[in-house]
Amino acid sequence: MTFRDIERIILYEDNHFLVVNKPAGILVQGDRTNDETLPDYVKEFIRLRDEKPGNVFLGVTHRLDRPSTGVLVFAKTSKALSRMNELFRERKVKKTYYILTENAPDSFSGRLEHFVRKDEAKNRLIVKDVPFKKAKKTKKAVLEYQLVANIDGFFLFEVQLHTGRSHQIRAQFAHVGCPVVGDRRYGSRFQSGERLYLHSGQIFFEHPVKRTPLRIRAPFPKGGRWDLFWDFKLEQKRE
Repeated sequence: MTFRDIERIILYEDNHFLVVNKPAGILVQGDRTNDETLPDYVKEFIRLRDEKPGNVFLGVTHRLDRPSTGVLVFAKTSKALSRMNELFRERKVKKTYYILTENAPDSFSGRLEHFVRKDEAKNRLIVKDVPFKKAKKTKKAVLEYQLVANIDGFFLFEVQLHTGRSHQIRAQFAHVGCPVVGDRRYGSRFQSGERLYLHSGQIFFEHPVKRTPLRIRAPFPKGGRWDLFWDFKLEQKRE
């Protein structure tokens, strides 16, 4: 990513935080591919922009999967990172996700509760309606969802997580027969390259330093099937 690329995705910045609208296909945390990560690009951006001679501190407060998009908060100081981590531990950070699915559950709004276990070898979440036999490896996954729109056979859902399991939204919706569009790992029929139609659209928390409410929204990515929901994107921007 170039200097201008980073400039274009910044949603909010102060002395404590820098918030971006993460594009698809970029890692948030390094993996075995050894590809450059978004924090690497952002740190280099800050170093060049602010003419910093030494290393740039940038703390990752939460993560998004490589093919996902949306709001991502970085801490610019160790103090901000520590306080933000505390907010997450105390579940005082509210995030809203949006997904496109190929099908819809029986109800257009509701709550999904399942038991999950991570298959490390396949890097995917196994979902069941009842606990696994090995109780120590069982975790509960809970979310709420609401249908927002249905256009050309694609369903746009707003999702609120009550637990924060890896791949949770992807795995739970696939388990009820509604895989996220482009998510071949969990059974989607659609190819979408590096893009997954799962978008972190909003984050809300009390600024841990300024002690003021902070709500940050990220518009949908441009192109692809997101463009079917242009009117909804405009509504997001007007708010």
